[in-house]
Amino acid sequence: MGRIQIITIAASFLFLLYISRLIIKGRLREEYSIVWCICTIILLIFSFWRNGLAVMSELFGVYEPPNLVFTASIFAILIYLLHLSVVASKLHKQNKQMAQQIALLKNDIDQMKNAQKNNLS
Repeated sequence: MGRIQIITIAASFLFLLYISRLIIKGRLREEYSIVWCICTIILLIFSFWRNGLAVMSELFGVYEPPNLVFTASIFAILIYLLHLSVVASKLHKQNKQMAQQIALLKNDIDQMKNAQKNNLS
């Protein structure tokens, strides 16, 4: 086993522990941690299986194994960015609705205060 393999395996295990710590502390939601865990596990698999990248690139018809890494990474990033865009759009819509509801409630409270002042006078 080469030095880079040992470093990669150790870094992957440390990253998995860090992800677990973030989940336990409530700083990372489970739905987002799944993506990080899957990517780290894939990295671990290819760290142990040295010829795995060559086998996978041959299976997908990619001439150079590093090109498969870049292509898969770019594809995964695009899918994840699309997911985050959907989540951000949903949160924006919810924030807008909540702000409108708060404004209506504030208006109702102001009207009640004015009505109460008029009744007391």
